[in-house]
This record gives sequence, structure tokens and C-alpha cells, in this order.
Amino acid sequence: MKVFIKTILTATVLIIIFISCKKSKSDEADETVSVNADLSIYKKIYGASSVTQEGNFVVIKTNDLPDHKSPYYQGTQWSSAKYEAYNGTGQFIKNPSSIVSQNLTFRIPLNPKEAASKSATPMGPIGVSLNGVPFFNQYAAGGSPLTNEIISFDQYGGHPQQQGQYHYHSEPFYLTSTKGKAVLLGFLLDGFPVYGPMENNAAVTNVQLDAYHGHIGVTTDYPNGIYHYHITSTDPYINGNGFYGSPGTVSN
Repeated sequence: MKVFIKTILTATVLIIIFISCKKSKSDEADETVSVNADLSIYKKIYGASSVTQEGNFVVIKTNDLPDHKSPYYQGTQWSSAKYEAYNGTGQFIKNPSSIVSQNLTFRIPLNPKEAASKSATPMGPIGVSLNGVPFFNQYAAGGSPLTNEIISFDQYGGHPQQQGQYHYHSEPFYLTSTKGKAVLLGFLLDGFPVYGPMENNAAVTNVQLDAYHGHIGVTTDYPNGIYHYHITSTDPYINGNGFYGSPGTVSN
């Protein structure tokens, strides 16, 4: 009888442990869904045609048509409403390209983490700004420094490449003038946010940032703190030696 009772008690304990473990895994899954389901921060990208979730990634689609005027709208189907001659300061030499609508899809980590092995940013899009325009790195075509290309930036800090893909290598002046210089301006492909050139009422300098052009700190959007990039007025402008996290993908 004692052996029988002991067997029953052992079986009961095992069942309880099994149920407890099963419940714990379920709770953990629900908790993950709860975290990943909040896309509100990414929906600040008002220039996106859609912002959705696919597993552990947020998918952002954009046509890459800047919502501000530009001399690069000249000769396009939008020229009557969007063309504006260069009216900035300094020398401007318009490059031969005009703005062309794109079908860009950014797939970035929903819960970004520091990468154990960092990777360099590629040529082309390395992130997306609030108005749906891509961020490019600090290099021109062929990997040469950006210095000689700056004179082709329009009054809002952007220009199109050969296929008409409009982009920013540095501060997007339309966004910083309308949204503010200390606010969220977009995300890089690794999922970490990009902020403007001001923080705590002071200009951010490169010496305050790490090799990837960011640091960890509290922001309005992330009150618990997060690693974030800053745009600055000097090279490398948006990103330094590569992505801080593991990058997602972008396709056209």
C-alpha cells in the first residue's frame, strides 16, 4: 500500500510540474507577443505606405518620394507641385538624376540587440527616415568620401542617385526644421533609432559618441533607455564604423 501511495504522489507531483512548465512557456510566448505587437513607435514613420510585423521583424514599405520640394523634382510627373529651385546657402551643382518613385521594403529587427560581431554599413540604404526617405552612409559611389558630393545636396540635405532613389547622407533639414532637432528621425537597418543633432538642449558632437556614432541613454520614446544613433554636423554624419546591432534587409 505504501509503495502504491508513493507512486501516486510521485505521479501527481510530475503532472503538476509538467502543467507548471507548460503554463510558464505559454506565459512567456504571450509576453513576447505583447512586446512585439506594439508598432506605435515605428508608425511615426509617416512616409511609409505600410508598417507591419512579420515574426521578430517590423516591415516598413515606402515609395521614397520626399514630402518636401526639391530641384530634383524638375522634369518629373510631380514637378508642377513639388519642384523648387535651390534656395539654400553655399554652392549647389545639381546632379544629372531626377527623383523616381521606388518600392522599398525595410525589414528590421523589432527588438534590436547589440551584435557580438559588428558589420559595416553597405552602399545604398542603411536605414529609413520619418518621411520614408532612406538614410545612406557617409560614402559616395565607389566608397569614396562624401566631401565632393555635398555640393549636390538640395536645400533639404538630400539628392537622388543614378536610379533616382532620393536619400540623405547627413541631416535631413526638412525633418529637423518641422519636427525638431532632438527628436526621433528614423531607424537604421539594425532596428536602433536615429535622433537629431541636439540632446539635452545642446548640440551633439562626435566625441560624445562611440565608433558607430551612437550611445546608450534615455529618450522621450524610450524612457527606460536604449542605444541610439545621432546625426551630427560633421563626418561621419549618421553612422560611423558600422551597425551597432545585427542589420535586417532592404529590397527594391
